[in-house]
Amino acid sequence: MREAGRAECGGEALFEDLDFPSDDTSLFSDSSTPIAKLQGDITWLRPQEICQLPALFPDDIDLGHAKQGLLGDCWFLCACTFLLKSKHLLNKVLPPDQPQWGDSRYRGSFQFSFWQQGHWTEVTIDDRLPCINSALCFSRCHSPTAFWVALLEKAYAKLHGSYERLWAGQVSEALVDLTGGVAERWSLGESEEEQRLEQDSDQVRRRRLDLDLLYPVKDECALSCSTHSSPGGASELGQYHALTVMEWLDVKTVSGSKALLLRIRNPWGRCCWGGAWMGSGVGWRSVDPVSALDLQARVAEGEFWLDETKFLSQFDDVTVGYPINDEGHLKSIYTGNLLTHNHQLAGRWMKGHSAGGSRNSSSYGSNPKFWLKVCERGEVLVSLLQHRKWRNTEKSPLEEESNNTPHQHYQAIALHMWKVEKRRFNLNRMLNKPPCASTHCHAYEREVVLHGQLEPGYYLLIPSTYQPGAEARFLIRAFSSTSTSLNALKSPAPSLPLTTDGEWETSYFRGSWVEGKTAGGSRNFLSHWQNPCFPFTVCDESAVTSGVNVRITLHQSRPDTDLHPIAFHIYKYPEGESEQTLPRDEDPAASCVPHCYTQDVSLACCLPPGAYTIVPSTYQPDCSANFTLSLARRIHRKVVKSQERLGSAIQEISHISVMQS
Repeated sequence: MREAGRAECGGEALFEDLDFPSDDTSLFSDSSTPIAKLQGDITWLRPQEICQLPALFPDDIDLGHAKQGLLGDCWFLCACTFLLKSKHLLNKVLPPDQPQWGDSRYRGSFQFSFWQQGHWTEVTIDDRLPCINSALCFSRCHSPTAFWVALLEKAYAKLHGSYERLWAGQVSEALVDLTGGVAERWSLGESEEEQRLEQDSDQVRRRRLDLDLLYPVKDECALSCSTHSSPGGASELGQYHALTVMEWLDVKTVSGSKALLLRIRNPWGRCCWGGAWMGSGVGWRSVDPVSALDLQARVAEGEFWLDETKFLSQFDDVTVGYPINDEGHLKSIYTGNLLTHNHQLAGRWMKGHSAGGSRNSSSYGSNPKFWLKVCERGEVLVSLLQHRKWRNTEKSPLEEESNNTPHQHYQAIALHMWKVEKRRFNLNRMLNKPPCASTHCHAYEREVVLHGQLEPGYYLLIPSTYQPGAEARFLIRAFSSTSTSLNALKSPAPSLPLTTDGEWETSYFRGSWVEGKTAGGSRNFLSHWQNPCFPFTVCDESAVTSGVNVRITLHQSRPDTDLHPIAFHIYKYPEGESEQTLPRDEDPAASCVPHCYTQDVSLACCLPPGAYTIVPSTYQPDCSANFTLSLARRIHRKVVKSQERLGSAIQEISHISVMQS
């Protein structure tokens, strides 16, 4: 193989990708799918070793559509079909003008880009492809000399860790990965899962298909359909198969009525249906012969026509991908309006801090919160996209269970939105009111979408998992037709006590650990007392008998990929001692330990009246970072006297009292 490569490239060796080698480690993850039986049968060949004149695309673009092989990735191939309809999107995924076979610049490598968690990620592969008996064994184009599908599939497999990890998935996920846009999944009927959905506090069923709704974008949006079982007319399909809706139109019959027909493409490259509109079926007799011939001539290999009634009975759901124009703006599938404004923010549900669960849970208000400001009335689309969970393996941090179902990879998530008249509000009172908009019941999906026409003002967004304590990272995205802004809500709501009554006073401080000065490390080190200190006083004796009276949260301002392990201690000053004297020989009155590699650590406790100081620290000395500290104290009949002392490394940034009802 190298000999041929040198001959074609003037003696230079062709690129071989060591990160995704041509062996079983790139094919299999845990050998749990049917392709595991192919071990030992697969060889890797470059396109010029498979045919004489390879190219990325064929001259006849219809022959460039994907044809599924032995890998169960029909969901991915349906998304690939959409790329052929949008050249600007295809060029984003597969940058043009890359040297191909026969070009003197060709070195056996290709670059692709995929949208991942808010950013485009470049993936470079070599062009060695898995084959059996010198023919491609996975996906390919209908043209035997076109290779864009096979190469794109390999790059997507590299992104996931192996080909096997592409077995089974959702079309919506592939559409978002290939376009950076948004996709929604609509039901054609009520599934068993929906029939036994958990009773959320504001349950809304999944949206039902209404093709009339899509007419403003019918020629631009992506539309696919899938079956979860074997319908009567499609017994060959088995379970979980996705197909592409190439077009749909109303056909006038000779009697004057209309019939809605849909042209479907099967990634397998063959038809699995019978029916009135197949071949020369009886359905065509009801249509004008000229129209019938025109429609039948549109059918390519693997395509067929179905009427609306048959379509609704054969499939369980459809996936709708939003159109994206040349400037990268989404177009609403509901109105056809361009959503020219967009924002995105990353977030995280953390057990014990910000994973509050659903509205059924008393800790719901501790979930992350976001401000959406709408400057003028317009159409707004908000999506909540969670990161996929993977199990650690020897190869890469991927995969959980052998059966690839959403429940193994995703939390059940939902998104709720409240209209807020002013930015200072009572959180508990507001959460007792119904939201102005929400997604359907918590769903085990990667992305859920909220849509509506919004009046000017402030809106509070709360993303949540169904189970309290369920951890995941996520991305909030907002698209709108008018000017908007999106910000994470840092105060006062995140630090508000949610399960107690009375008045609370919350203070916020900003500090820093500076190497050689104020980064003293944990109590294991003598330099611990060099850390910044935050004195405060508890004056209310009645608070001691009424539960938690102090809540403290420490947040480090570092990226998730470069966190320090952090913690804090609370020390009590001895009676009669000056606050200038730190109690270095005394144990802490309370501690938030051990040191954890997280953005935030929190502690709720009950402290008797007295003078205290908070000492936040990293585990090792000389670990520099900025941090924010929030201190919430409950007030009863007496006023808590604040004695915060701000040094050069400490600055109070905000202060507010909030009533809890």
